[in-house]
Amino acid sequence: MDTTTLAAFLAVDLLLVFTPGADWAYAIAAGLRDRSVVPAVAGLVAGYAGYTLLAVAGLVVIVASSATLLTALTVAGAGYLVWLGWGVLRQPAALTASARELGSSRLRVMLRGAGTSGLNPKALLLYFSLFPQFIDPSGAWPVATQTGLLGALHMTACAAVYLAIGVLARTVLSTRPAAARAVTRASGVLMIAIGGFLLVERLAAQG
Repeated sequence: MDTTTLAAFLAVDLLLVFTPGADWAYAIAAGLRDRSVVPAVAGLVAGYAGYTLLAVAGLVVIVASSATLLTALTVAGAGYLVWLGWGVLRQPAALTASARELGSSRLRVMLRGAGTSGLNPKALLLYFSLFPQFIDPSGAWPVATQTGLLGALHMTACAAVYLAIGVLARTVLSTRPAAARAVTRASGVLMIAIGGFLLVERLAAQG
């Protein structure tokens, strides 16, 4: 793959990554609640790593073309986002040392992050619709290698952006507990809203 193709893909991909969504909400909530944003971001990236492996194996096309599988994935992802959002609303961030020490374990934070990105059907459609536009089946590199490289670029972009978002949320709001709670609640509402929208969208498509 030439550098022009990679640069074009990265430009489009960054526009998508910079669009606020469930990943943003989770990174912000982690930045305000947890001792480190690294486990949360690692979890988000792990979810995309799963999609990259599926794409390399060619299974993304099969899943995306199956209405039943896509509906099941959408319902599971929507329910998970609503559940996460409700948890954030019930326990908004409290930026005190004791609160951070009582936060979720690193493994649990990572698993929740992986669930947030891994159960998002929009991620599946991203890999299914965006990647093929930048893959050359007749190129010198195998399709699997090209897919893996694009996936690695996407994961790197996600890691950089979400780390910055989490750290920025903590830095800016660390001395403003009231604002931190407001932002956390807003993140929870966003998760619930996205989950609800995905569910309604899928049900409408089925109808």
